[in-house]
Amino acid sequence: MALPDTLAESQPIDWSRWLIVALLGVGAIIAYCDRANISAALAYQPFIRHFQLSDIDRGVLNSAFFWSYMVLQIPAGWVVDRYGTKIPYALSFAAWCISSAVTGMTRTLPQLTTLRVLTGAGEAIVTPASFSWMRQHFQEEESGLAVGIYMLGTKIGPAIGAPIAAWLITAYDWRLMFLMMGLAGLVWLVPWLLFVSNDAPRANPAKARAVATVPFRNIMASPVIWGTVIINFCYNYFVFYCMTWMPAYFVEQRHVSLTKMGLFSFFSFAGIAIVALVSGWAADLLIKRGGNAVFVRKVFVVAGFAIACTEVIGVQSSSVEGALFWAVVSLSGLGLTTANNVALCRMTLIPPQAAGLATGVQNVSTSLAGIVGPILSGWLLETTGGYAAPMMAIFFFLVVGAVTCIVLLRPEWSPKVATGGAT
Repeated sequence: MALPDTLAESQPIDWSRWLIVALLGVGAIIAYCDRANISAALAYQPFIRHFQLSDIDRGVLNSAFFWSYMVLQIPAGWVVDRYGTKIPYALSFAAWCISSAVTGMTRTLPQLTTLRVLTGAGEAIVTPASFSWMRQHFQEEESGLAVGIYMLGTKIGPAIGAPIAAWLITAYDWRLMFLMMGLAGLVWLVPWLLFVSNDAPRANPAKARAVATVPFRNIMASPVIWGTVIINFCYNYFVFYCMTWMPAYFVEQRHVSLTKMGLFSFFSFAGIAIVALVSGWAADLLIKRGGNAVFVRKVFVVAGFAIACTEVIGVQSSSVEGALFWAVVSLSGLGLTTANNVALCRMTLIPPQAAGLATGVQNVSTSLAGIVGPILSGWLLETTGGYAAPMMAIFFFLVVGAVTCIVLLRPEWSPKVATGGAT
């Protein structure tokens, strides 16, 4: 069954494309480090006492990043589709790095919350920009590996972000941690500005004309879009729980040190990163050998959700080793979903003319998971006095995500390309 696609003829091997994907992956590492560093601080008792934080306060702080991040997803997608990737991404990158660095200078809870909101605003462009660029430069049979490389960055970021933040906090203090991590990220701008071509509409008139061929109303009328909205929420509910509450879970429930907590987080996110890369590449091979792209990627997505459900076993374990094992297995298993879900939902089933805007719409639910997950988990923790209830909520959403993938992700329900440049 034909999928909507207007990519140009196959290009010869161009290694510069893969280098830029790797650069996008490094950008994602920096973004996720700045996104996740707050979780290490929120497991640090001097930081908690300084701001006099309750469990609900910690949940709110973990989610504050996503308030602005969610609101700006669709505008960010619109900006990328109309003004290109290079310059908007560079400006936003600088803005969030500076906001993250200044977080170390806060003295009150309102100041801290405001800086997290500003960091989220800066990072809102990361996903729409990255996937718009890849959608324009890669064919279907390459997309799994390309997405896998990029998604490797989104998982390495949390994997190393928590350990680095924890080490900086214990070696110096939480203030220097934010300052050093924020300013260090600015180095990325040098290769980005030097090696990425200007893709603004004035430099590429054909792209500017193509943008208008998928009206926003067609995007919002597509069952595929609404299916991906649900799936993205369910997937990211678990991921953001691991980014925001997993450090506190190991420190408070399992009584491990802040340093060991960082190691546990590293293994969990390293696992999902490796599995995401390998499974994206494996799906590409199956598609090249004649497999139906939609069917192949859906099998990987559902399998990943199923394995991730084993997280409920870990919370019942009586040992730290058992809890770590199932944390690694469940999050690593979700890696089967990671690259293939993104390739399916943001590339295979989405016309390239609308990649930025469609990704922005889909990422609203990702942001919503970042808001709801930490707050709901904090409320369940404070209400029940334990982590079993937050884990059961994760299990519920994983099941919903798998069922939605099976039912709603159908090529005939993709956003329709309009004729005559309708908007």
